[in-house]
Amino acid sequence: MSDENLGGEIPPPVVSAPCLSWRNREASQSARQVPEETAIAFTFNGTTHAVMMATPADLEDFAAGFAITEGLIENPEEIESLEVVASELGIELRAWLPEHKAKAYASRRRSMAGPTGCGLCGIESLEEAARPAPYVANASRFNPEAIVEAMAALPARQTLNRLTRTVHAAGFWTPAAGLIAVREDVGRHNALDKLAGARLRGGISPAHGLVLLTSRVSIELIQKAARLGAPAVCAVSAPTAAGIRLADKCGITLVAIARGQDFEIFTHPERIIGRVRHNVA
Repeated sequence: MSDENLGGEIPPPVVSAPCLSWRNREASQSARQVPEETAIAFTFNGTTHAVMMATPADLEDFAAGFAITEGLIENPEEIESLEVVASELGIELRAWLPEHKAKAYASRRRSMAGPTGCGLCGIESLEEAARPAPYVANASRFNPEAIVEAMAALPARQTLNRLTRTVHAAGFWTPAAGLIAVREDVGRHNALDKLAGARLRGGISPAHGLVLLTSRVSIELIQKAARLGAPAVCAVSAPTAAGIRLADKCGITLVAIARGQDFEIFTHPERIIGRVRHNVA
């Protein structure tokens, strides 16, 4: 895949916004670091597939990860070329795929702008929202301590969130290498797409590690994790019922409410090594 930046300036991911600060019953001039939010259009072989509001950072990872989690490609090498084109209206990610891959998205093209991080906005049919995800037949095992260690490592790598306190993060952790990659975005789906692109563009499979999330775990995030082949997803927040059902169906170990030394396992606990005490009400 060849990358090329064209057009105007890409805006910074964080800007300083002036504000009035009310403290101790007094107002004073102040400023706060806030994340930028930009319309980003994905076009494949000249046709717009989707428009998302996202943080303008890690755009090549975003393009590759989005194409992979949408099921348009299997690996980044299938993107023959990629152009990043900035304008006053937003940023266009122009990707070119082999002709047989370009036809894959014709039946489910999304061309409507959606709110930040909405994974299903603009989808033209209800069937698309429930499209099947692959089964993750992976025998990886993780110690309970690994869950705690992985989630504890995530905050220090959330650079944009330390500045703004308003962005989501997705990370990838392995027992051998620790926290390998972290991507951030105002949209939780966007952060995971960027992580997907970063991992696969880097040539390292997510098959033997943990995908870490700072958001709730909804069905769209499980769909994306399954397409990555990730055996386990760990999140700070709770999952939705639909997310739990899909994780169970896809063979993904879903760990949530992972805070401090505690966490809850909702599906496929066999991947987490350790004895389970059964409480009887």
